[in-house]
This record gives sequence, C-alpha cells and structure tokens, in this order.
Amino acid sequence: MRGTTRFASALYVGSVMHLRLRPFRHRFRYGVFSLLLDLDELPALDRRLRVFGYNRPALLSFHDADHGPRDGSPLRPWVEAELRRAGIDLAGGAILVHGFPRVLGYVFNPLTTYFCRDRAGRLRAILYEVRNTFGDMHTYLVPIGGGARWSSHACAKRFYVSPFIPMQARYRFHVRAPDDHLAIVIRQDTPEGELLIASHSARRLKLSDGALLRAVFKFPLLTLKVIGGIHWEAFVLWLKGARHEPYAAAPETPVTIVRPAESTASGRRAA
Repeated sequence: MRGTTRFASALYVGSVMHLRLRPFRHRFRYGVFSLLLDLDELPALDRRLRVFGYNRPALLSFHDADHGPRDGSPLRPWVEAELRRAGIDLAGGAILVHGFPRVLGYVFNPLTTYFCRDRAGRLRAILYEVRNTFGDMHTYLVPIGGGARWSSHACAKRFYVSPFIPMQARYRFHVRAPDDHLAIVIRQDTPEGELLIASHSARRLKLSDGALLRAVFKFPLLTLKVIGGIHWEAFVLWLKGARHEPYAAAPETPVTIVRPAESTASGRRAA
C-alpha cells in the first residue's frame, strides 16, 4: 500500500440529497456509507480486512465486473486506456474509485466516481460512471487542470437516467476531491431552467473491520435502501404528476470525453 494516508482507501459516512425544483418541489435525504478504494490497494485490502472482499463473496465487497467494461477484467488498464484517448497519462499515479460496495453480494450504484491523479498527486481527471435502473451504464470522462481542492465543470446529458427528467439537459458538477470530507454536487439544467440539485456529502473514517461493521449496523441493507429509495421516490413523483419521458437507448460509445470547451475547472468552493 502507498504510505501517503491522504490518498489511501477509506470509509465515508454521510448522506445523499435530491431536490427537484420544477414543476413542484420534491426533496429527500438518505443516510449512507460508501467506500473510496485505491485500485492498487484492492488485493492488500482483501487480505487485511475480514468483512471486505475483492472479487469474492464477503459481507461487503468490490467486484471489477460491476464497473468499466463489466467483463471482470482489472479496472486500472481500462481507466488508463480511456485516459489515453483523452490525451492524459497518469504515469502510474493513483486511481481512486468512490461508490457503494456490494452488500451480501448485491449492489446498485447510481453514480461511481473515479478520481485519477498523476505521480505528483495532482488530480488530472474525473470519471463519472452512471447507471440507470434499466441495466444501462455510461461514463463521462472530464479532464481536470491543476490541483485545486474543488473542481467545477459541465457537460451535456447523453444518457437516460430518470424517467421524469428530459434528455435535453445539462449537468454542472461541483466536486471536492476526497480528503477528510467528500462532496459531490450535481445541478441539472433544462431549457426551461434549473430542474434538479443532487449531492453526496460525507466525512472520512479509517477503513477497518470495526468501522465497516458499525457502518453496516447503522445503515443496514444499504443496497436495498438505495434501489428501494429510487423506486419509492419515483412513485411519489408520479403521484405528484411528474411527466414521464420516453426511454432512450444508451450511447453506442460507452465513454463520453468531455472536451475543454464544455468543461471549466476552478479551485473556488462551490456556492
């Protein structure tokens, strides 16, 4: 494992919030725990932790087959290949993945975020791996300039997620690179104006068997809570009269590279 504590794998405990602004207000917040995993540390974590497994059954686990090409192959070569397409070379720097773990073998990650750093520790790219409940997945790759704590960038929506949000939309991301705290804020605009604000905020804890067990007891059956919450909130939106948007197939290209013209990076804290 790397000796630099700041970029090592960790447990994060916090909450997910969604606020819909139009044509009516609808807000929810759920307490959750998540993992930030250095891809290079996964074999060592598998050996060190009793309740966490890498590509094997365990109370909590991370499986390569849930991410990237979803063929079970190691994720680092896939990430590096996509970064090369964007003209980015990490030169062996850390790739850290943030998301929910499998719980008793089951997981659903609406968003998995990859933080890609070069050998000097500078954040060079963020990948947003997005899933919908129809079994589709698409990834947005955003090159990042500089090493600021906060990064702000934007891109056009290219992937169908919610049946109550149109495809004619744009994302604005405000992200705090993980350290003692994690913050991911996504604001979604449509031609009529801002429609949705979503956030995931959490504080960092040391990754240990004891901390993982406490998180499991505090947030039992996390995956069922995530997928159940998605369907429950969709039902409430339907009752409130939200307009249903027709399904659109995922893009043929599984990774969209967000070009500099679409994205801007800033070290200023998100407002």
